[in-house]
Amino acid sequence: MAERPSSNLLNRAWDAVWRPTPGSLRLLALLGVIGNVAIVVSGGAVRVTKSGLGCPDWPRCSGDSLVPTHNPEHHVLNMSIEFGNRMITFVVLAVGALVFVAALRLRPRRERLVWWALAQPMSVFAQALIGGIVVLTELHPAAVSLHFLVSPALLVFCVTLWIRSGEGDGPPRPLAGPRTRRLATALLVSCAAVMVAGTVVTGTGPHAGDADARRYGFDITDVARIHSVLAWVTTALVVLMVIVLHRTGAPAAARRRGHELAGLIVAQGVVGYVQYFLGVPEGLVLLHMLGSVLMWLAAFRLCFALRDRGPDPAAAEPAAAPAPVAEAQPA
Repeated sequence: MAERPSSNLLNRAWDAVWRPTPGSLRLLALLGVIGNVAIVVSGGAVRVTKSGLGCPDWPRCSGDSLVPTHNPEHHVLNMSIEFGNRMITFVVLAVGALVFVAALRLRPRRERLVWWALAQPMSVFAQALIGGIVVLTELHPAAVSLHFLVSPALLVFCVTLWIRSGEGDGPPRPLAGPRTRRLATALLVSCAAVMVAGTVVTGTGPHAGDADARRYGFDITDVARIHSVLAWVTTALVVLMVIVLHRTGAPAAARRRGHELAGLIVAQGVVGYVQYFLGVPEGLVLLHMLGSVLMWLAAFRLCFALRDRGPDPAAAEPAAAPAPVAEAQPA
């Protein structure tokens, strides 16, 4: 008789790490994805509330104190917001460490998952070091841009582990033709370019993290226009991708990812133009930052949906792998 899972939440959490199943490892990986999205939002809150130097020292918050203390030069709210962002980083680091332990303890061990899991805590360490550079350079815009862009890079490891822990280790089998896969790659690159341009817009505009923080020396209208052009290129690629996915008979999962991406880019466009014409209000800036990361996740998941690695080796009754779909030729 199979052992019943413990009804005690703490014991179940312990088992998920120390006696992991493919399902519990995938859940932990999903928590890593959510945590890194939360870092983006909390980091955005630091910027729009001008709390970037709320903790003016690093790794301490202020002077000899690790936590916010009275400081006549920094409001307690700004200090709390910046300190809260630092604390979220520690939470994500803890989740990354648990994910790594679970990947090591999984039986049978899957070495590739171990490496993807190890990348998570190591990347959070890198993120923390870059955060220190941001503070020590008093919010230099290049350091702030890099600090934001590390999060999408870290999400690559998190999403890869999340998806790979639910599938097998066989060689990737294409589920769509080469043109569709190349288009998906181009879309991913375009999303990355939009995010990079977005950091330049933010570093040029009013939400640089502190009222006295340095800005890029660009004209805000010019960089916003470049960002907009890249967004329209991405929109065109998304529309083309949705059409191609339907015309070539791509898998249902890939078509769903395409629809999700289309919905997100429409929402992003609306938020982007509204915030531009309203003078970039703080709440819409946060929403736009969240949307950019969700678009990145959707584009990345679309690439994964266009190939298959077979069933999870630990599955009790593995199902047959779906057959590759040939690229349909235009009439």
